[in-house]
Amino acid sequence: MPSRRTVLAAGAGVTAALAFGTEARAAGLDDKKLRSLISRMTLEEKVGQLFVMRVYGHSATAPDQADIDANLKEIGVRSAAELLAKYRVGGIIYFTWAHNTRDPHQIADLSNGIQKASLTQPRGLPVLISTDQEHGIVCRVGEPATLFPGAMAIGAGGSSKDARSLGRIAGQELRAIGIRQNYSPVADVNVNPANPVIGVRSFGADPHAVARLVAAEVAGYQHGRQVAATAKHFPGHGDTAVDSHYGFPVITHTREQWDRLDAPPFRAAIAAGIDSIMTAHIMVPALDDSGDPATLSRPILNGILREELGYEGVIVTDSLGMEGVRTKYGDDRVPVLALKAGVDQLLNPPNLDVAWNAVLTAVRGGELTEARLDESILRVLRLKAKLGLFERPYVSQGGVTRTVGSPAHLAEADRIAERTTTLLVNKGGLLPLSPRRLLVCGADPASPSGTTGPPTGVLATAFTELGFTATALSTGTAPSAATVAKAVAAAQDADTVVVGTYNLNAAQKSLVEQLLATGKPVVAIAIRNPYDVAQLPGVPAYVAAYSWTDVELRAAARVIAGAVAPRGKLPVPVQKADDPAQVLYPIGHGLSYPT
Repeated sequence: MPSRRTVLAAGAGVTAALAFGTEARAAGLDDKKLRSLISRMTLEEKVGQLFVMRVYGHSATAPDQADIDANLKEIGVRSAAELLAKYRVGGIIYFTWAHNTRDPHQIADLSNGIQKASLTQPRGLPVLISTDQEHGIVCRVGEPATLFPGAMAIGAGGSSKDARSLGRIAGQELRAIGIRQNYSPVADVNVNPANPVIGVRSFGADPHAVARLVAAEVAGYQHGRQVAATAKHFPGHGDTAVDSHYGFPVITHTREQWDRLDAPPFRAAIAAGIDSIMTAHIMVPALDDSGDPATLSRPILNGILREELGYEGVIVTDSLGMEGVRTKYGDDRVPVLALKAGVDQLLNPPNLDVAWNAVLTAVRGGELTEARLDESILRVLRLKAKLGLFERPYVSQGGVTRTVGSPAHLAEADRIAERTTTLLVNKGGLLPLSPRRLLVCGADPASPSGTTGPPTGVLATAFTELGFTATALSTGTAPSAATVAKAVAAAQDADTVVVGTYNLNAAQKSLVEQLLATGKPVVAIAIRNPYDVAQLPGVPAYVAAYSWTDVELRAAARVIAGAVAPRGKLPVPVQKADDPAQVLYPIGHGLSYPT
């Protein structure tokens, strides 16, 4: 049951929500009613409605002092409530590092507090709360919420049904805690193994397979209008060696290559009724030779996305704090140019006051018309209406308890993960292993999504539960010579060594090679990119888990132990390390055990 506090807050907020009149109560608000709402907004309120902003703190009104200080420094307000009162933003994005996502019940309270703070303003509107819950290596809501394998793992499983189940369950849990716009799925086709920012966040390298899984996940998320899914990053971030967080990538695909490689997943998302599409801070000269990033390109956003692909939903920028959109123009010009290009939502500008005032000034000075703002506000309000936020802006603690991390959801995540683990190498039938003494070592990157971690510990625990005697030894992503020596010594007391590799580098390679030199059987697990296998031809057994989240590591342990059969197939090709023009393991490669 909802707490008394939640019920009181909801009652006060719903009363405020009706301030716009009877149309705010009506289910399925039509455009006439939404335009009526817009006509009563001040210009300042209209500008605010276009922004989606970060804010620090676990509470909308009473954040911790450190978060108050961060808010004052970066935004000039103390809390989410003050942010909404001052700037009337239409959306708020949650981040783990902003301390928004401690646990599901706290998140629900924060969401309710944000809605109340907005709805109690004059002409108050519900807030569209968003986050990046891709699963795999990018998640903002961690345990006890259900965490699924990431996109490349789902690509290895190849099941549209599993992708749809992921979206449906994850969408139910996000809705329960008040998050209604999810920046997922990634629709980029990862055709570049050196891609530093997409990689395992992509379903794979086959555009048609990616398109199929994108459409399925969208259908799952948007089932019952529970969450707005977001296909990203248009027009396609899959073939870049530059991370747009830190640089300005240039995609050299021809128009024909773009149509063949990058466009299919976005076309599929649009056909599936995608609610929002996120732009990429990349330059694609074949689509627009002006030198502008796609986020600021009218030929790309209006000409291609709107007119050619027929997309009518919300266009949201990637974070405006990223370097890829800030290299050519100042922070005061970027939001104005994005709106002129056709964007509807301006996500997370580095300085909200600068961005907000720049848009306001552009309208007052005639560079932007108020009618142009109204177009985007209408799309945003349509989405809020579709999601039922005008009638049901609040969530209940009872709903959180019933929905988030339920036993049925967790069991489904485990079942899906088991279908993704890919056996790449199995010389001499080393796998499956029978119970024995194991040394579990290797890379231990920080948990990517609020799972328990570290990877060596999760694996050792999983093997112990399967009847093995397992010892965990973290050697890190760049093991020193002393650390390698410690692992080699520990291997003497084990029957078999299991080692995790993470974007293999020289230090990790030395570790694995010295473990092989002990004569002990070595089983390697690629806990991020599957491309690692090409650099270690001497390893007798190699498994791709595609991420170091608990659900994927536990599944890998069950596959290695033979509790389940390996079923995953590579969704990307793995090239030879010494001759990248040659494919070592093609798309579709994946071994199984004899039956």
